[in-house]
Amino acid sequence: MTTKVGLISLGCAKNLVDSEIMLGHLRSAGMELTADSAEADVLIVNTCAFIDSAKTESITAVLEAHRDRGLHRRRPDQRLIVAGCMSQRFSTELTGELSEVDAFIGLDQLEEVAPIVRRVLARTPGTPPEDLVPDHLPVYIPDFDTPRWRLTPKHFAYVKIAEGCNHPCSFCVIPQMRGKHRSRTIESIRREAEQLVSEGVKELLLISQDTTYFGMDRWTEGRGPRAQVTSARGENLIDLLEALSSVKGDFWIRLLYTHPAHWSDELITAIARLPKVARYVDMPLQHIEEGMLKDMRRETSEAHIRGLVTRLRAGIPNLAIRTTFIVGFPGETDAQFDTLLGFIQDAKFDRMGIFTYSQESGSRAAKMPNQVSPAIKKSRYRKAMATQQKVATQRAAALVGQKLRVLVDTPTSARTEADAPDVDGKVILTSPLTPNEFAEVTITGHKIYDLIA
Repeated sequence: MTTKVGLISLGCAKNLVDSEIMLGHLRSAGMELTADSAEADVLIVNTCAFIDSAKTESITAVLEAHRDRGLHRRRPDQRLIVAGCMSQRFSTELTGELSEVDAFIGLDQLEEVAPIVRRVLARTPGTPPEDLVPDHLPVYIPDFDTPRWRLTPKHFAYVKIAEGCNHPCSFCVIPQMRGKHRSRTIESIRREAEQLVSEGVKELLLISQDTTYFGMDRWTEGRGPRAQVTSARGENLIDLLEALSSVKGDFWIRLLYTHPAHWSDELITAIARLPKVARYVDMPLQHIEEGMLKDMRRETSEAHIRGLVTRLRAGIPNLAIRTTFIVGFPGETDAQFDTLLGFIQDAKFDRMGIFTYSQESGSRAAKMPNQVSPAIKKSRYRKAMATQQKVATQRAAALVGQKLRVLVDTPTSARTEADAPDVDGKVILTSPLTPNEFAEVTITGHKIYDLIA
C-alpha cells in the first residue's frame, strides 16, 4: 500500500523551497502526496522560528495537526514529523514539551525525508519523540537536479541561490539556525532556471538570506561582511544575473532580500542594462538613525543608506524599492523614531513593511537594557504605516492613465514589475485576462496599495 504524506509549510519563501524539496524527494520515493490531513499516514509541519509570533504559529500548527488526527478515529496510527527552523533550533527542548510529535528533523535532512518517514511509520505508537536533528549547524544547499514539487502557481518560482548568513545583526538568530552563508554555483542555478522557464515559469524570484552576498563566501581575498558586489573579485551576483539573462524566454528575474552594505555602482549598472531583471529591489534597511544602526549591528551607516537610495533611483530608471524597518528596538527613543519617520516621508519608498521588535532569546539584542514596551511598539508601528499609506496612495494615483505590463496571476488579478508575490500589491482587473501570461493594461483607478485596470 502506498504511503500518503501531507505537509504544512509555514514561514518565508526560503522555507517554502525547503518544503518543495521534501515533497520532491517523497514523490521520487514513490510516496503519495495529499492535501487532506485525514487520509495522510504521516503529517509533516515545516516550521518557522524567525520571531516569537512565528514560533507561536508553528507550535499552534503542530498541536492542531495532532488534535485533528486525534479526531480521525479511523487513523489512530497517523504519524507527525516537525521540520524547519523551529525544529533545527529547539528540537532538544521540544522533545520534552511536545510528546504529540513522533520525530524532529533538521535543515540538513531535506533529502533524507523519505527514509525518515519510513522510520517513523515503523515506530510503536505512543513512544517518546525522536530528536533526529544533527548536532552541527546546517551545511546543505540544493542543486539544479534536486527533486522538487513546486507549491507556487505555474508562472512563478522561487530560486534559492544560497543558504545561511554571515551577518551579525543583533536582533536576529538566523545564523544560529541556518548556518554560515554558502552559495550555489552559477551553473547550478542557470540549469535550474532553464528547466523552470521550459515549464512555463514567467518569473524567477531569487532568494537567500542575503542575495547580494552571493559568491563572496568563495572569494579568497576581499572577503567580509562589508565587501561590495563587483566583478573584480570572482563569481558574484552580477555574473549570476548575466547568466540568467542569457536563458532563452520571456520572463522576469526578481531580486529579493538584498543587503545595503553590498551594493555597488557596478551592480546598479548591471541591473539597468539587463532587461530581464525586474526594476525592483527588495532591500530591508531596518532603521536609518545612526545609533540604532550601530546597536543593530547593521554594518552600514545613515549616510551610506541615503546615498545608496539616491544612486539606485538615479541609476535604474523606473525602479521600485521595497524595504522593511523595525520599530521598538531596545533603547529606541522618540527622537530616533522621529528620524526614521522623517526618512520614510522623504524617501517615499514604493513598497514598505514594518516589524515591531521581537525579543529573540539567544540574540544580542534580547539582553540589551531599555526594552521598549508593547504599547509604544504598537503606537510607532501605526504611525509608520500611516505615513507609508500616504506615500503609497500618492504613488498609486500617479499611475492612473498609464499603460503597464503585468503578469496575470488569476483571471481578475495581476502584478506589475513593481510587485512581488504575497508581500506587495496587485492589479485588480475589471475584464478577465488569461492567467500565467504577460499582458498590457491601462490603469484606471487605485486603492491604497492596489491598482485597478
